[in-house]
Amino acid sequence: MDQGTSRTPGGLIARLRATLATTAAKGATWASRASGRGAGGMIGGLIAQKIDPRIMASLGKGRPAAIITGTNGKSTTTRMFAAAMRAAGHTVATNEGGDNMDAGVISALLATPNADSLVLEVDELHVAHIAADLKPKVIVLLNLSRDQLDRVGEINKIEGSLRAAVDANPQATIIANCDDPLITSAAWDAKNVVWVSAGGGWTNDATSSPRTGGPIIHDGEHWYAVKPLADGSRFERPTPSWRISDEGVATPFGVTHPLNLTLPGNANRGNATLAIAGAVEMGADATDALAATEKVDNVAGRYSTVVVRDSRGAEKHVRMLLAKNPAGWQEALSMVDRTADAVVIAVNGHVADGEDLSWLWDVRFEDFDGMDVIAAGERGTDLAVRLLYASIDAELIANPLDAIKATASRGAEDPSASTRVEVLANYTAFRDLKRDIERVQEDK
Repeated sequence: MDQGTSRTPGGLIARLRATLATTAAKGATWASRASGRGAGGMIGGLIAQKIDPRIMASLGKGRPAAIITGTNGKSTTTRMFAAAMRAAGHTVATNEGGDNMDAGVISALLATPNADSLVLEVDELHVAHIAADLKPKVIVLLNLSRDQLDRVGEINKIEGSLRAAVDANPQATIIANCDDPLITSAAWDAKNVVWVSAGGGWTNDATSSPRTGGPIIHDGEHWYAVKPLADGSRFERPTPSWRISDEGVATPFGVTHPLNLTLPGNANRGNATLAIAGAVEMGADATDALAATEKVDNVAGRYSTVVVRDSRGAEKHVRMLLAKNPAGWQEALSMVDRTADAVVIAVNGHVADGEDLSWLWDVRFEDFDGMDVIAAGERGTDLAVRLLYASIDAELIANPLDAIKATASRGAEDPSASTRVEVLANYTAFRDLKRDIERVQEDK
């Protein structure tokens, strides 16, 4: 806002509204934290937006912004991207807690008002209007697959929304995973696009072309649509500038850097590559960005290991994994340490999780190699039935913390022997279990 505009009655009212919104939001955030009701990642933003609907654009202040979106990996990629920017000497405003809708983004901007760069995880359905306010320099598109059908609908709806956001932001460089046909479709017409081969392990939702109709043929790492585009050209996997492989991250600069992540899983190697490519577009050095991603060891408690004690004092070394949809569950299952003593799988069915749990039948639950398996969560019975059909004889203990405490060490005669437990949980089950563990630790 220029000085002349700010002196007009309308400009003065806008400034007062923004000031009031910011003050009220900070007070609400403080109260939420002080009362123990939450981390304040949402309430401040909710109140600020109610008072001033234009607060997001005002807080953005035209600063360089990166938006990271997709079905899976948003929080992890955002954490890696932010780490890479900090390694490059930037101060960063970011929503590392995973609050990725309007209120969460506003709260992140309020929390770090003087940051010189914005690195923001954004829910797929919110990209278009958040991008309209922030005019991002970079948009990172990770992957698309079915997720919470009762909230987001069919996957082609999301592809269309992201395609519209790309078209409306010609100033942005699009960092797109070319191994995902749906992401490729969303980015196909981008004025500035950097193609990244980040992997596409889940192909169940990319069997037909959103651009042409008809099937998509997967041939090794390549894919193509059978039907041609309107101009007669082929809709197919573009040639990537960046690539992840067993050897490391291949850059556009002719160098392959070994990648030794602290976080597990092939999906996170792809997330790191996308984060590095995005950070380079924002001015970071590729080598420094890569080193920063390697140091990320947890994302809001995900992948972390905590110790829980049962009534006998036996230690349970618990590794926490989050999974929210079929593609995410399949990736999380691949990360389970089969040498652990037990696995607790916890499922809730709140709005934040998706109340429709039919996706359980799309997940290919693996053999757990003699591990004890416990089904838990508010929808543990649904899960137990699914596991039964997967020929897994799972015990049902509704409370996830009780389920962890009930595990025993394989082959150990001493009931107080320590136990290694893998926990897979969907969104609210993960959140609630993390909170319960923290409360138990505080009480001691």
